[in-house]
Amino acid sequence: MVNERYPHIRFQMEFSGVWIHEGLRLDFYMRRLHTQMAQAVMRSLDIYVEAVKPGRLGFYLDDEGDWWELDEEAWALTRRNLLERQWPRVLLADADHNPDWFAVEYLGNRRIDDPEWRGSDQEACVLSFCLSTEYLEEQGPARVRELALRLAEPLPWCSGNVGLALLAPTHISGVTKEVYERCMRYPGLDIPSVRDYSRNIGTRIRGPSWLTFVGPQVLSELGGVEALRARLQSPGTTVEALEGGRAVVTLGEWPEAGDYEKGLLLPAYRELARVLEPWLYEGHQLQHDFPPDELRRWERRFLE
Repeated sequence: MVNERYPHIRFQMEFSGVWIHEGLRLDFYMRRLHTQMAQAVMRSLDIYVEAVKPGRLGFYLDDEGDWWELDEEAWALTRRNLLERQWPRVLLADADHNPDWFAVEYLGNRRIDDPEWRGSDQEACVLSFCLSTEYLEEQGPARVRELALRLAEPLPWCSGNVGLALLAPTHISGVTKEVYERCMRYPGLDIPSVRDYSRNIGTRIRGPSWLTFVGPQVLSELGGVEALRARLQSPGTTVEALEGGRAVVTLGEWPEAGDYEKGLLLPAYRELARVLEPWLYEGHQLQHDFPPDELRRWERRFLE
């Protein structure tokens, strides 16, 4: 089923049983030690839970890789981990579990500012949220955008993206091929893999999305909010200044997937990509069977 803005993709892999489906991702990358922002991460998580209603999240992943019910005791454990651990990893899933329409993932990266770790200056912590497209349609894009800004407000992010994505566990063999075929048709569908991206994103930006959060370093090098605004002329594109010398670029009222087969090339996304090109994250390293040449083509889909 396809609507005017994005496809509805929902199917279950025959052998593995995992779901592949479209959804909305809200990802924030931070170049700061977790211990310096634990309270901020907790505040953002609380805002999300309040927005999607308590009970919407029903499972959590433990340190051994097993899923358990997210009851009151498990919530208390999750909060202790976020507030007390030096490098926590938190993964919370939808109460329905399959598919995960709603989910939270946080990775507190241990190697940030570690002088003994090569490439530590490119590591980042990441906080990621999922929403269903049904939630987007029920609430409307204005309220979802407002929620994204509320989630971002406590966080010391360097960059962030909010937009459509094909939600699937790409580390499972066979899944990547299904993701690849669809994302090569719909340029506005992102491929989420926050653990991979957090290893070397630094202060760069993952690419244009419906909402693109531009951090202080990149915004300064662009010449500030007014300079960025002057370079974006597509109808419906807005640039809003945020505290801390940061900004958010919004590409239209709704997120869009585009469709190469129908000639829907998302010109506003292409314009933003050209402006941000010197600061865009490249070098995606997705696992398993995503062809390297095609992966490069996908990550430059708005530039070529």
